[in-house]
Amino acid sequence: MKVGTYFSENSKAAFKNDPPGAWMPNLPDGCIRLSSGYPDPALIPAEEIKAAVARLLDEEHDLPLHYLGSPRVTRLKQQIQKRLAERGVFVSEEQLLITSGACQAIDLIARILLDDQAVVAVESPTYMEALEIFQNYTKQIISIPIDGQGIRTDRLKEMLVERKRNGLALPRFLYTIPTYQNPTGTTTSTERRKHLLELSSEFDFLILEDDAYGELSFDKNPPPIKSFDECGRVLHVGSLSKVVAPGMRIGWIAGDSEFIKASEWFKKDLDHPFSQSTMAVYLENTNFEKRLHLLKDVYRAKCAVLLRAMEQFLPDPVSWYVPAGGYFVWVRIPGVDTSELLPQALAEGVSYVPGKYFFLNQSDGTEFLRLSFSYANEKEIIDGIQRLGRVIAPFLNGLPDPEVNDTNAPTP
Repeated sequence: MKVGTYFSENSKAAFKNDPPGAWMPNLPDGCIRLSSGYPDPALIPAEEIKAAVARLLDEEHDLPLHYLGSPRVTRLKQQIQKRLAERGVFVSEEQLLITSGACQAIDLIARILLDDQAVVAVESPTYMEALEIFQNYTKQIISIPIDGQGIRTDRLKEMLVERKRNGLALPRFLYTIPTYQNPTGTTTSTERRKHLLELSSEFDFLILEDDAYGELSFDKNPPPIKSFDECGRVLHVGSLSKVVAPGMRIGWIAGDSEFIKASEWFKKDLDHPFSQSTMAVYLENTNFEKRLHLLKDVYRAKCAVLLRAMEQFLPDPVSWYVPAGGYFVWVRIPGVDTSELLPQALAEGVSYVPGKYFFLNQSDGTEFLRLSFSYANEKEIIDGIQRLGRVIAPFLNGLPDPEVNDTNAPTP
């Protein structure tokens, strides 16, 4: 039997892309994980979730374990509505869909909006798993560069004007991570957020706002793009993975009720009602503002440790963006292919993610890498950067000095 003959043409086309997770390095034992975009293990509320499970089963017995689950599934939706309202995003029950994490939300939106004729615009660089999802539905993907103020809306407008003038299809939607972006850690300015909405109205496209890191500010959280949306053009995707626990798989889509209804059509019962009910109980018994303050304090301190270590141990002309929140620091090493550097880094006992995986055109990312300060502890961060510095230095020998070395602004 030739198994391949049974696959659909869409599946065959998707299999030509890099497999999911190809960007994840195989880590040797004892390797310091500056590649992992995971929460700090000490911040996962394991005991509190254990208590939530016990309380849920004590109060409801078998009910949460059935297909329809507990009434607390509805309660979770109300809790998320309240959290969104506190950030200026007001949605009804019909305008909110709970999903199995942010990736399912992004996939559902791609499924209802994209086909092989559709165009989608993305930031460059962008979240690699979103790229993987979009490439399963269309090959017509357009990259828009970012800088230290987020997506270049001037370049986006140039692209839109040119395509309209030439009679080419305009994007069905733009995918953006405006707050503490993955991988760069940059945040789109309020002016550009509003400009994005103006462009979406003028050129008739939607905005898929990925807000996975939106509450992890080191200071004050910027307002989501959705909070400015008066026309229903923004599909806001959020998650509790970064602020509670990723294994709970709790995400959502907030948007126009027709888009929610269409997403629900394809989502069917691909739910985790027990996980949702457990999360509802956890949130009922948690001072979430206090928890957010703890997360911000820890990640702010760990980011500061990383940045100080980079200043001390990484040689010139290495440069990076300084984030105001989130999990990541984006690094440029001029003249060095970070994919070729990685095996040596792993041998030295430190990992990172090569920048090429965050670009549609991977050759655009060869000089970049992503570091995470979220998972490793402070001692590991310092040791990891020392090791990385030792690996980088020989690669830079013989390279000409760059004309400009702004440690806050690598050029994507």
